[in-house]
Amino acid sequence: MDYLLQVKIGALFGLLLLTLLFGLIPARIKWFRDTNGTELHRTVLSLISCFAGGVFLAACLLDIIPDYLSDISAELDVRKVETSFPLAEFIMAAGFFMVLILERIVLNCREAAVSQEERSPLMADNRNGHGHGHGTNPDLEGSGQHVHVDFQAHSPFRSFMLFLSLSLHSVFEGLAIGLQSTDSKVLEICIAILVHKTIIVFSLSVKLVQSAVRPLWVAAYISVFAMMSPIGIAIGISVMEAKLAEGALIQAVLEGLAAGTFIYITFLEILPHELNSPGKQLLKVLFILLGFSIMAALTFIG
Repeated sequence: MDYLLQVKIGALFGLLLLTLLFGLIPARIKWFRDTNGTELHRTVLSLISCFAGGVFLAACLLDIIPDYLSDISAELDVRKVETSFPLAEFIMAAGFFMVLILERIVLNCREAAVSQEERSPLMADNRNGHGHGHGTNPDLEGSGQHVHVDFQAHSPFRSFMLFLSLSLHSVFEGLAIGLQSTDSKVLEICIAILVHKTIIVFSLSVKLVQSAVRPLWVAAYISVFAMMSPIGIAIGISVMEAKLAEGALIQAVLEGLAAGTFIYITFLEILPHELNSPGKQLLKVLFILLGFSIMAALTFIG
């Protein structure tokens, strides 16, 4: 077994174990069952999410996209494919729209399945200051605080759909690791995914706990979610190890799809979610820059 494969397998188990650890923390600590949360609680989660956004932004712009464009360009040159159409960028866009369409389908099915009986409590909660939004209530509206997960949609069904959508992300995140050809890139991308996924699984677990999901089901959800990125890594490793005649081209195309997923998560999920919420804007930008700078420094040194 070569060193690169050992690093990828280590990343696989590292992601699995750390995701399980961070996912089970809210289920075991009573403090996280507080629907409204504390000001410190909301602030810490928001700033950590901003830091993750910076990390993901750097991974996207400085690692994944440049590597993908280099690989796909080399493959097209080998096959003497000449076209004025931006094929490489189109493949990234396909990855972006694939995840976007899948999530919209899930959300559309969710909206169609929600009964009027389930909508009524949510409407009633809205009148009491607990409607769908950014985690505010009458006592906290002026605080400008925000959490990564919307605490107001306390529906087990909606929590399941959230879990399903995030799981789709995780498979493609893992692909980005499994398809790398150098151990340094594996470690850099693994750090980016690890920071993001621990925050996501932490927030997902809080959401499940507050949706009154049974502890056994919470553990099942978190366990399945933790396995999604390792599955993606395993798929990427299989493609690389199979050494198919078209393996390099398949690898480049999958890298493009993974890059599109990274773009989606960074620019439509993390950054807008935090920056569009009021309060501590300069501090949020500082944490985004901090996450980006750390990853940029790792890329420069590496």
